[in-house]
Formats: sequence, C-alpha cells, structure tokens
Amino acid sequence: MIRSLLSKNLVLKYKIKKFQRKSFIRKMKKKNLYELMEYDADLFEKRHGYRLDWNNLSTYSEKMQWAKIFDKDPRKVLCTDKFEVRKWVSKKIGEDYLIPLIGTWDNAKNIDFNLLPNKCVLKTNCSSGDVIIIKNKNKLTNKEIRGYKEKLNYYLEMKFGFNTCEMHYNKIKPKIIAERFIESPHDDLQDYKFLCFDGKPYFCWVDVGRYHDHKRNVYDLDWKLQNWHQFNYGTTDKPIKKPENFEKMVKLAEILASDFKHVRVDFYNVDGKIYFGEMTFTNSSGFERIEPQEADLMLGNLWNIDTNI
Repeated sequence: MIRSLLSKNLVLKYKIKKFQRKSFIRKMKKKNLYELMEYDADLFEKRHGYRLDWNNLSTYSEKMQWAKIFDKDPRKVLCTDKFEVRKWVSKKIGEDYLIPLIGTWDNAKNIDFNLLPNKCVLKTNCSSGDVIIIKNKNKLTNKEIRGYKEKLNYYLEMKFGFNTCEMHYNKIKPKIIAERFIESPHDDLQDYKFLCFDGKPYFCWVDVGRYHDHKRNVYDLDWKLQNWHQFNYGTTDKPIKKPENFEKMVKLAEILASDFKHVRVDFYNVDGKIYFGEMTFTNSSGFERIEPQEADLMLGNLWNIDTNI
C-alpha cells in the first residue's frame, strides 16, 4: 500500500528518499580506504557469489573493482560528466554528433516547464537511472511537474558514486540538463555500446527496449552474435540488422577511446544519423555477471592495467 502511494506521489517519495540518503552519505564519507574496499567486496560477493581477492584480479568484473577505487585519472571525471563531456566530444569528433542541448540548471526549482519543448529529455550529469523522458509536456499536471523536480533534485544531491564505489562520480559538479527528444522508428532508441580497450573497439552491445523489455545482443566487429552475455539481459528474438554506417561508428568510438585503457563508448543511430550517448568507465560497476565466466576472463585479458595495490 505504501509503495503504491509513493509511486503516485513523487514529491513525497523523493522527500523520504532524500532524508534516508543523507544518513547513508554521512556513513560512507567516514569510511577509510580499507573500509571502502571491504564494502565494495561485500557488494561484489552478493552479485557474483564469491569473495573478491584484491591481490588476484583477473576477470573484467574483478579489474573493474580496482578501477573504481584506485584509478584517479581526472579525465574519467570529465568524460563521465554528461554535460562537460560534450566539450570533449566536440573537440574530438565534432559537435554534429551531439544531441542538441535545450538548457542547464543547478536546481530543478529553476526549470520553467512552460519554456521547454513539448518533447524533451531531462537528467542530471552526475548520476544514473534518473532520466525523465517527456513525450507530451502539455499533458503533464502540476503534481507531475513538482514530482519530476523533486526527483531531479534528489539525484543532484545523492552522491551516486557511493552506491557502488564508483568514486569518480562524486567529483562531478552536479547539474541538470535538458536535451532534445530524438524520434526513433523503434519503441526506444537502440543503444550501440562499444567496449574498447587501449583505444580499440572489440565488441558492440546493442540495447533495445530499455524502458519496457530490455534486451541486449553482443556482436563482434564483424557483426557476429556472441555466445556470451550479461546474465540479466536476454537476447532479442530476431537478429538486429547491422547499421549501414556501422564502420563509421567504430571509427568514432576509436577516436573517443584513444586515450584510455578501457572505456565504453555509446552511440544512438537513427536513420543513419549518429548521436553520441555517453562514455562509461565502470560499466554496471562490474556487478552484472558476464556469463559464461570464460568471457569475463577474456575481457579481463584485454584490459591491460596493473592492479597491484
């Protein structure tokens, strides 16, 4: 009953969550390095079913834990920031690949919904899972608008990096951004995620139905469907057609990934028009199991980093 009430009242829901979150943030800020490592190892064990050995990290998922806590490269902060990365992308491949920006705000209270287009996307630059897709602004009630603002402000203040020890997120200066809604012939935008190591794309993960029936197909660069996957995503019933300009996306991913040992570079591709999505350095925090485990080890072998602590 309470859950049903909160789903209908976003203002109340996020006020409660904000109150609870403050206690969690205070607790996380007090942790020293070793306590943070232990906390992360506990989370890893719950997801993977075995204890993380910090002195023997070999799989992709295991090396991700090292990267989250010990990789201090400031460029990770810049390129994870969904607002500041626009400058990086514009410099590297050109602003034509950016989704048009509508506005930015430091507080959701300052958003005048009357000035927004009828279709747009709202999100923060410093978090995940906070996207608000507006397909018909004119049908929104004042209650819904207040709820959306409360949600955005919650994510502005939540210190997302503490959730799963992705510490670079906490160094991003929080901001709300609004982008143009990109029309797609599909129910949701198909998301092409390129897994890159030492500046070279190796695999493309194609996400479909992210907001209603999330599926993920994994292809190599020859567009051959792979026999490994992340355990909580099934593959599509029908094959996904290779985009005609797939090689162009590969080249763009290569340019954006050229400075990094590992990064995931995401694009949308609508009727041949390529849009940059985001750059992710700690994919799913390393907590979504890759099966079979041989594939996790194969990806780990591609990631050439020294994980000595």
